[in-house]
Amino acid sequence: MRPVHGPRRGCLLSRAILWFATPLFAIFPIDSLVSSHSAATPDAWLPPTRLTRLAFDRRSAGFDQLDFMLGEIGRRMQERMEVIRLAPRGALDLGCGHGQGLAALRARFPDAQIAGLDISGAMLREAAQRDPQRQPGWLGRMLGKRPTFDLVQGDLATLPFEAASFDLLWSNLALHWHPEPHQVFPEWHRVTRDDGLVLFSLFGRDTLREVRDAFAEVDLDAHTLRFVDMHDIGDMLVHGGWSTPVMDMETLTVTYETPEALLREVRAFGGMRRPGGAGLRGRRWYRAVLDALERRRTADGVIPLTFAIVYGHAWKLAPRERQATDDQGRAVVPVDKIGRARPRR
Repeated sequence: MRPVHGPRRGCLLSRAILWFATPLFAIFPIDSLVSSHSAATPDAWLPPTRLTRLAFDRRSAGFDQLDFMLGEIGRRMQERMEVIRLAPRGALDLGCGHGQGLAALRARFPDAQIAGLDISGAMLREAAQRDPQRQPGWLGRMLGKRPTFDLVQGDLATLPFEAASFDLLWSNLALHWHPEPHQVFPEWHRVTRDDGLVLFSLFGRDTLREVRDAFAEVDLDAHTLRFVDMHDIGDMLVHGGWSTPVMDMETLTVTYETPEALLREVRAFGGMRRPGGAGLRGRRWYRAVLDALERRRTADGVIPLTFAIVYGHAWKLAPRERQATDDQGRAVVPVDKIGRARPRR
């Protein structure tokens, strides 16, 4: 077993794998929102893009407390990339947050042009502060150093880049925040060069199941976000034009000493469907939720919380090489192309 870094964090429980059969880009100011996706989403479980931007602007100041999860999943994504031969000229971190993934991409591909996109201006300002070659004021102008990576504000489904701008798209725990993921993959395909790769992770359907079950004992409302099933994500990749997508899933358990700490962290990363504190519903309701979580305490004296982590990667092949599909649009993969996941040590 491999522990997740951070206080009172749990361990890997299970793993599954599923196979499904060059212009430069413009750089926009961090303070200007370039996304054209402003229509209200038909999905009632996630807010429109504008509200998502405001929510992550508010969360940015305390987002460092979640670095343990982002860092651990980022490391596992890098392990998956070790077996892939790729020397990108340009790489894009989609949903880059505070820039943790940008630093990893720069270390792995020192000669590539690295860019990061996030919907939150506050997140991008924090990422800019972590760039060692971004110096404010007259010192920066005197040094004249090019930033280590370029930062752009925008929406995952309406990218402000020209077609075929990148060889590698990287996205760590960001896609599940978008209300219309089926519109994201075609757009990602558009900005990727032929023979380019997309590699991403997101929360799967069983994420936060203990919290959902606890709330279900108290009322009939939906209090946590709904996460998309791994199989549906694979189908979206195929319909988005990507070839030979591979979906991989593992379940992590994070443990907490108190139900209050558990709920506080779920709110911090945006896992609650409805904003606001417990006071909006009264002390009796909140006490009932805490009691329901207490009943899930294990023999070890901790309260578990499940995170289903879905990983995916796929290629953008030249038209003559693209993925074969059947009459229903499903990918067709020869049996000799199907592999098995290597056991994690």
